[in-house]
Amino acid sequence: MAEEVLSQNEIDALLSALSSGEMDANQLKREENDKKVRVYDFKRALRFSKDQIRSISRIHENFARLLTTYFSAQLRTYTHISVASVDQIPYEEFIRSIPTMTILNIYSVSPLDGRIIFEFNPNIAYAMLDRMLGGKGSSVNKIENLTEIETTLMSQLFEKALDNLQEAWESVVEIDPILEEFEVNPQFLQLVSPNETVVVVSLNTTIGESSGMINICIPHVVLEPIIPRLSVHYWMQTEKPKNRKPEEYENITKGLESAILDMKVVLGKSTINLSELLHLNENDIIPLDQAIDQPIQLYVDDEPMFSVQPGKKKQKLAVQIIEELKGGNEDDE
Repeated sequence: MAEEVLSQNEIDALLSALSSGEMDANQLKREENDKKVRVYDFKRALRFSKDQIRSISRIHENFARLLTTYFSAQLRTYTHISVASVDQIPYEEFIRSIPTMTILNIYSVSPLDGRIIFEFNPNIAYAMLDRMLGGKGSSVNKIENLTEIETTLMSQLFEKALDNLQEAWESVVEIDPILEEFEVNPQFLQLVSPNETVVVVSLNTTIGESSGMINICIPHVVLEPIIPRLSVHYWMQTEKPKNRKPEEYENITKGLESAILDMKVVLGKSTINLSELLHLNENDIIPLDQAIDQPIQLYVDDEPMFSVQPGKKKQKLAVQIIEELKGGNEDDE
């Protein structure tokens, strides 16, 4: 445990109090020997370390940025989403903290067990719906009278946002989130026992002129298999390179040997104007910038690779390789 360091002024004040009798040295010793008791509520079991909570916060900060870009493109209005807080609380407390009627999306996150909840504040949800239907993004709370079309539109919007969740978590685990349920009454949701610890990530959200919260509830049972990966040691460790097997090298070599390359030889270049081009006649000579006694270049996929000299082989035009070009075009050397 870190010790508190006193400043010189504090030391002088302490010595003055001891010498004047305002403070009893024996009393200080007794207080140091007294056991310090900290109250612990077993109903609020803290099952995640601060390090793991920071990792979850970092993942969802990335998710918030991705979600901001996605909703901005889909709704074509000003959108800003940021992480407000990350807390671990009992599931019962989470259910009590959200409105009686709200927008709830329940996702499975295979291959992880259990399901997670996205709670969209009605102000945000209806602002999104209004934008999708061509409105200005105003919010009208009519959550008890959602039509089938409105429910379908919201579900599709939230379902397409799952790609961002998958991308945000891919540094820790590859998940395949699927929207399973769309609910408006939290009392009908009993994913885990009331005292089960859940992580609640709250996102401050602004859509146009409307603002509210998006709450993500992740039960401990979902994260339990990957808890070791949420530590700082996992983030900082680097994977050792895996040695390839001989058969893998052989397959790569065969693949490269069968690759088809486009090769060409440029005899030289020249520049003429359009008038000269239009008046070209048979037997006219166009001088090139390539000297006859200088080697020419062979290009492989438009990259100069070799210096060559032209000739014939078996009555066919051919070139003979003189040297390999290092670092691209010889003019650049």
